[in-house]
Amino acid sequence: MSYQAEKISGNQYKITFNVPSEDFDAAMQDSYLKNRGRINVPGFRKGKAPRKLIENMYGESIFYDDAFDKIFPDLYEEAVEQENLFPVDQPDVKVDQIGSGKELQFSLTVFVKPDVELGEYKGLKGTRHLHPVSEEEIEHRISHDVQKMTTSQDVEGRALENGDTANINYLGSVDGVPFEGGQADGHQLTLDSGSFIPGFEEQLVGMNIGDEKIITVTFPTPYHSEALAGKEAQFEVKVNSATQEVKPEMDDDFAQDVSEHKTFEDYRAAIVKELEENRDRQAEVALENELIQKAVDAADCDIPKAMVERQIDRLFMNMKMQMMYQGLRMEDYLMYTNTTEEDLRERFRDDAKNGVKTELVIDEIAKAEKFEISDEEIDEQIKRYAEDNHQDFETYKATVNEKQRENFKDLAMSRKVVDLIKSSAKVDIHDGPHHDPIDAQEVLDAVSGALEDGQEEQPESKKKPAKKAATKTSKKKTDKEPEEG
Repeated sequence: MSYQAEKISGNQYKITFNVPSEDFDAAMQDSYLKNRGRINVPGFRKGKAPRKLIENMYGESIFYDDAFDKIFPDLYEEAVEQENLFPVDQPDVKVDQIGSGKELQFSLTVFVKPDVELGEYKGLKGTRHLHPVSEEEIEHRISHDVQKMTTSQDVEGRALENGDTANINYLGSVDGVPFEGGQADGHQLTLDSGSFIPGFEEQLVGMNIGDEKIITVTFPTPYHSEALAGKEAQFEVKVNSATQEVKPEMDDDFAQDVSEHKTFEDYRAAIVKELEENRDRQAEVALENELIQKAVDAADCDIPKAMVERQIDRLFMNMKMQMMYQGLRMEDYLMYTNTTEEDLRERFRDDAKNGVKTELVIDEIAKAEKFEISDEEIDEQIKRYAEDNHQDFETYKATVNEKQRENFKDLAMSRKVVDLIKSSAKVDIHDGPHHDPIDAQEVLDAVSGALEDGQEEQPESKKKPAKKAATKTSKKKTDKEPEEG
């Protein structure tokens, strides 16, 4: 076998193959042996008809595809390994000559990991935002603990107030005619929650347990039921019972109930420290994102469409999985938002392109710096992952397979590049208003691959040619005329 490889664009190669006739004839014989059992030939039991007779009846091209598929993977893998190529999509194959007794001639074009021209990535300027922890943040954090200790008790001896949860029966009608969905018994409704038709909850305020009343409201326009939109309705309402929330006093007893601290003062101080630590972590994440993006923006590369589309696939699938965890379906989301899948994928395009470029730039910086990753550094990433997921390090490490370990190695390499960029940066401190940072971990996760089960493919920019993956081609012609590109 001989081949010639040529670069036809910044990220596309063409490889031309010439396979000796005897090698292709052997593959044709293998194809015959594989397929003869399913070919009907009058006068012969299945699997017993001679190859020549089958070829005379159906044409020898009946064996071309399987013969080609037997030869192609090894030839392709050998060529891309010798040329040190990193394919990012399935090759597009064109067959120029094929047949028994003939040299097999074919060519393929394939997009490969593109060259990256790095810009500045050392000495970049960045800002670490360290906003003061506000009273609103402190109160919001304490409110979570307050909610844990809040109890409920029956409303007695007074009228309903905002914040109470009323148990009511109601029957709604328009022009004296009850409408579908307008009746319920024992409905729980928290007043001032805004969960009912505008104006309904306000008219419950002041009613007492056992009271009955007719409430008049107007349905909003638009409304999900066109028959009710903009219509005035009357609801016959009865209050069965009501409960109120009883919040704890902000004292030492409360502090002891929700924390390990003896006094409320110590508890509050611990909350402030917790918020400051969270702020510092977020500030570090935001700084890393800023610096990484500057390094990415300074670099130049021609990103193959296939890599962008694959990243869009990942983003779309991630969104779909998040919806599933929340009990939602993508089909319903698209319907309610009047959006198509194509529209949604297009919205992902800029982020996908930037994500792919980020991976490529991080890889190129690691290459330029001649970074190597030790087993200890890989173990450190495994340890962080185990701790983040509340697992014992040694126990989890024992479950990590080879592919997962490669993913952790990629993550360690990315971390090393990010640390280099940050350590050389000129960083200003800004203590102004707080802005929610982008999650920098997403940048690292993008190159870390699947850590949960190790079943997903590694990022395309990392992937070396695989024999198994090489067995698939996007197009294949087995006639004599080359396919037009």
